Amino acid sequence: MSETPATTDLSDPNPQNAGLRTALRLGGLALAVLGVVSVVGWGFVDGVPGLWGAVLGAAVGGAFVLTTAVVVMATAGSAPQTTAAILLGTWLLKLVVAIGVVVVLSRFDFYSRNAFAVTIIAALVVVLAAETWGVIKTKTPYVEPAEPLDP
Repeated sequence: MSETPATTDLSDPNPQNAGLRTALRLGGLALAVLGVVSVVGWGFVDGVPGLWGAVLGAAVGGAFVLTTAVVVMATAGSAPQTTAAILLGTWLLKLVVAIGVVVVLSRFDFYSRNAFAVTIIAALVVVLAAETWGVIKTKTPYVEPAEPLDP
């Protein structure tokens, strides 16, 4: 079975987002697959605490990466400086929230810390790889200027 690269709908008012939409779709799918595999694997290794650690790790790691693609899509029509400022702000907010989640969860013992840590790292790597693959494989239109732009 051959894989057909995603194409861009030219009726879309913002066809530059095609790669990001594909990235979100593939990233979400990769996160779901990783979540199932991690829950099953850690469930066998650590029982119920392994299940909870895998679920929490997939949620935290996946949300951290997928949020960036959502923010980029939401700010696609903005000026580059605005997009950069919003991305930096959301990245700092995500970092604070992730640290807060880890601090709050450190007080509890209902989950496997090993499952949580390994699944977060796996989610970051797998979702980022899937998003990168989606952006690279998506065909986007490129239109050259009608006349050369001389200074």
